[in-house]
Amino acid sequence: MFNERFIRKTNKQGITTIPVMVVMLLLFSVSCSKEKKETVEVLFDPEQTYTMRTTDVLSLVSDSGITRYRINTKEWLTYGKAAEPYHFFPQGIYIEKFDTLFHIEASIKADTAYWYEKKGLLKGAGNVQIENLEGEFFETSLLYWDQKTEKIYTDRYIHIITKQKKEIEGIGFESNQNMTKYDIFDTSGTFTVEDTAPADSTDTNAPPDNK
Repeated sequence: MFNERFIRKTNKQGITTIPVMVVMLLLFSVSCSKEKKETVEVLFDPEQTYTMRTTDVLSLVSDSGITRYRINTKEWLTYGKAAEPYHFFPQGIYIEKFDTLFHIEASIKADTAYWYEKKGLLKGAGNVQIENLEGEFFETSLLYWDQKTEKIYTDRYIHIITKQKKEIEGIGFESNQNMTKYDIFDTSGTFTVEDTAPADSTDTNAPPDNK
């Protein structure tokens, strides 16, 4: 009798448990089907979306194993997926160019800058300032530095202060990358002329006039 009652009890519980589980599964599936699903499309523009961002950069750049440049910038954005990959410096850039003895040949400072790696071209915009080894100062609003041709140039207004403190202005400029040999186009300038006393036309050693 004990065994028979135990079997019947067990079978009865199994029969009542199955419908409960089925109902729970049905309710769960209904609740899941009522959930709203939203699809968000993310647009990727390789020309406007950077692939890397670096901040507070102080970097030394070597060429053929020799340190040639020192770069200082607050923000460096790399657009590696653009049709023509480039680097953008939205908060400005400061570059020093060294000779083989690590002397500064020239320095460039710009409000914003673009570096096109394949072309080897740096474009500085805004307030662009350059100083060469001789202490000459150059200022313009747009400047290109072509490392392949080793030329620095602009077609904009440029203001130059020479080491003799002479001021020269022009529209258009071209120079070697050391800024030691350059041509200025449509030039004008101001030059300081020292005042000199006029020569005395009277010769004190001349014999007296007997007339």
